[in-house]
Amino acid sequence: MAHKLDKLTIRGFKSIASVEGLELGQLNVLIGANGAGKSNFVEFFGVLRALIEQRFQSYMEGHRPTDGYFFNGVSETKEIEVDLRFGRNRYVFSLKPTDDGGIMLGEERTQYLQGGGLRVISSGGRDSVLRNRIDDTPVTTEMGVSKAKHGVNYYVWESVSNWQVYHFHDTSMTAGMRRPVGTEQCDRLQSDGSNLAAFLLNMRKGHASAYELLEKTIRRIAPYFDHFDLRVEEGATEDFVRLRWRQQGTNYVFSPGHFSDGTIRFICLATVLMQPEPPATVILDEPELGLHPEALEVLGGLLRSASTRMQIIVATQSPVLLNQFEAEQVITVDHVNGRSCFTRLNEDALSSWLNDYTLGDLWEKGTIQGGVNNA
Repeated sequence: MAHKLDKLTIRGFKSIASVEGLELGQLNVLIGANGAGKSNFVEFFGVLRALIEQRFQSYMEGHRPTDGYFFNGVSETKEIEVDLRFGRNRYVFSLKPTDDGGIMLGEERTQYLQGGGLRVISSGGRDSVLRNRIDDTPVTTEMGVSKAKHGVNYYVWESVSNWQVYHFHDTSMTAGMRRPVGTEQCDRLQSDGSNLAAFLLNMRKGHASAYELLEKTIRRIAPYFDHFDLRVEEGATEDFVRLRWRQQGTNYVFSPGHFSDGTIRFICLATVLMQPEPPATVILDEPELGLHPEALEVLGGLLRSASTRMQIIVATQSPVLLNQFEAEQVITVDHVNGRSCFTRLNEDALSSWLNDYTLGDLWEKGTIQGGVNNA
C-alpha cells in the first residue's frame, strides 16, 4: 500500500536553502506571494517524479541551465540534499552538478525505519535505480527477518512512484485535455489532464456512482452542463474518445472547445479530487487560476472532502480559497533574505484575530505572512 509523505527535508533546491523536517498532514495549503517559493516547492515533486521514473536527464535537458536548480548557483551550493519519510520507510538522495552543466545523482539510499540504517542503492548515477532494485531481499529488523513479502526498495518505490503532481495551466485549444485520446490511456489521470476523456470513460465503466457524482458536481459551477457524451470512435491503431458533452435543453453535441478555460480546468480538478482510486498524495499548483469565487468555494469543499481519502498539498495565493481551510492546515511561504521559509500557522496564536477576520483577510492585511520580505 502506498503511503503519504509524512516529513521532508530539502536543502539547496532553488530558493529552498533549507527546510528541515517539515511535517505534512492530510491537507496542506501553501500560501505565498509570487516569488515566495511555492512553485519551487511544487516543482521539487516534478523533479522527484522524473528521477524515479528514470527520465531525469531528459527532464533536465528541457530545464537548462541547470545551475539554477542549486540555491544561489553551484558556486554556493555544491549539492542538493533530500530526505523523505513516509510510513515506515525513508528515501534519501542527493544531486550534484556536472562539469558539462548537467546534474547527476550523488548517493541514493533507502531505509526501513524499524530495521537498521540507511543502505546505499546507487552512487554517482544519471538516473535513479530504485525501480530496478524493487526485488531486493526483504528487510530485517532487530527481532530478525521481517514478515514483509518484499524488500524496503519495493515499499519505497510503491509510495514515491504513486505521488502525483497535477497542473492544469494549459487550457488552450490545442491542450491535450481538449484533443482526442486513445481509450487505453486510462490507468492514471496524467499530470496535465491530457487523457481526461479516456480517464472519464473508464471511470464511467468501472465506477458509475462516482462518475455520476462528478457530473453533478460540475453542474454546480456550470448549470448549463447536462452530461458528457463520451463516444468511442474507431482509429487506425487504437480507438479514441473526445471530451464531447451535452447542454441542458438541447440535443446539440458540444465539443471540448466549447468549454471555457475555467470550466475545463474545474473539470480536471474535480476529476482529480473525486477519482475513486486516488494516489496517496496529490500536489496541486495554483488551482484557483481562472475560477469564479463561487467555484473556489466548491473547490475548497472538494479539497477538504478529498483529504479524507488522499493527502493534499496545494499551493495558492488566493484569499478566497484560503478562507476554506483551518489555520493549522496552512503553511505560509515567505521569501526572507533570498530564502524561502515555510511556517505552519498556529490557530491558538491567531484565535483573537479569527474572531473578527478570515484567514484570507489576515493574509491580505499582512497579519500572517506568506509573501516577500527582504528585511
